[in-house]
Amino acid sequence: MIKKALLFSLWVVLFAAAPCFSQSKKQQELEDKRQALLEEIQKINSLLFKTKGEKKSVLAEVEDLDQRIATRENLIRVTNQQANLLTREINTNLSSIDQLKEELTVLKKDYAAMITKSYKSKSQQSRIMFLLSSENFLQAYKRVQYMKQYTRFRKKQGEDIQIKSVQLKKLNEDLIQQKKDKQKLIDENKKEKGKLDAEKQSQQSLIATLKKEEGKFESQIREKQKEASRIEKEIDALIKAAIAESNKASGTTKTTTSNTFALTPEAKALAADFKNNKGKLIWPVEKGRVITPYGKRQHPQFPNVTQDHNGVEIITEPNAKARAVFSGEVLQVQQLKGANKAVYIRHGDYITIYNNLATVTVKKGDKVTSKQEIGTVFTHPTTGRAVLKFFVYQNTQKMNPADWIYKM
Repeated sequence: MIKKALLFSLWVVLFAAAPCFSQSKKQQELEDKRQALLEEIQKINSLLFKTKGEKKSVLAEVEDLDQRIATRENLIRVTNQQANLLTREINTNLSSIDQLKEELTVLKKDYAAMITKSYKSKSQQSRIMFLLSSENFLQAYKRVQYMKQYTRFRKKQGEDIQIKSVQLKKLNEDLIQQKKDKQKLIDENKKEKGKLDAEKQSQQSLIATLKKEEGKFESQIREKQKEASRIEKEIDALIKAAIAESNKASGTTKTTTSNTFALTPEAKALAADFKNNKGKLIWPVEKGRVITPYGKRQHPQFPNVTQDHNGVEIITEPNAKARAVFSGEVLQVQQLKGANKAVYIRHGDYITIYNNLATVTVKKGDKVTSKQEIGTVFTHPTTGRAVLKFFVYQNTQKMNPADWIYKM
C-alpha cells in the first residue's frame, strides 16, 4: 500500500512539472515583452518629449501622444497577462501544497507505526529467536533478507519524508514570492493606467482644438502629403535614370529604358546576400523610432485624409548619424529640390535611400560597409526634431522597410 502511494506521488510530481515549466517559460516571455515596452516608452519620451520648450504644432503633439498611448496600452495588456498567469501559478502551487501536506501526513503516520513496531521487536534476542525459529536454512535466509529489506525501506521512507518536507518548504517560498510579484505588477499597472488616463485627457483636449480648425489642419496634412509625393517622384525618376546609366556603362544587351539592373556575378551575389538578410538588417540610425509607417492609411484624427508613403519616417536624436544598413556602393548623392540631401546605396539590384540629411560624408561610387556613417540627419531649427526618411527598393519596386529592418 505504501509503495503504491509513493509511486502515485512520483507520478503527480512529474505530471505537474510539465505545466509549471511551460508557465515559467511563458512568464519569462511576457516579462521580456514588458521590459521591451518599458524601453520603448523611454525611447518615445527621449525622442518625442525630450524638450519641454519644443515648438510643436498641435497636430504633432496629438500624433506623439498617439505613439505613447498605444505603447502604454500594450504595456498594460502584457502586465495584465503576467498577473493572470501568476494567479494560475499561485493556484497550482496551492493545490500542490495541499497534496504534499496530505502525503506527508500519510507518510509520517506510516513511519511512526513502523518505528513503534520496530522498537517493540528491537532486541537482539527477538531477532535471534526470529531466525532460530525458522523451519529450515532457506527460510532463515529469507528472514535475513526480509530484515535487510525492512531496514532499507524504513530508511527510504525517512528520506522520502525529508524530500517532501523540502519540496513543501520550496513551494511555500515560491508562493510567497509569486504573491509579491503579482502585487508588484498590480501596483505598476495602476500607475500606468493613471498615466494613460492623463495622456488621453490631454490628447482629447488637443483634439478638440484640432476640430475647431479642422479644415486648416486637413489642408496642412494634404500639403505635406503633396510635398512627400513630389519628392518620391523625384526619387523614382533618379532610380530609373541610374538603372539606365548603369546598364549603358556595363555594355549589356539590356536597353537604357529597362527598369531593372543588369547584374554582374558579383552584383548577383550581393543582391542574394542582401535578400538573405531580410528582417535582420540594422537600423539606419543607432537610436530611432518610426513615426510614419510605410503604405496607405487614413489619418487617425482626420478620416477624410488619406496618407500614402513609399518609405518610413524615423525620428532620432538631434544631429544623429545616418549609417548604411548593409554593404554596397553609393549609387547617387542627391540634393532634392525643396528638401535636404539624400544618399542612395546600391546592393546588387536593391537600393536603400537615406533622405533628409544635412551633411553627407560619402560620394558617388564609394564602397560602404554595414554600420558605416554616411551623413548627419537634418535637425529642424524650430522644433529641434531630427527625422530620417528611409526607403527600400528592388530596382523600381517600392518595398516596406519594416520587412527588412530588424524589429522595425
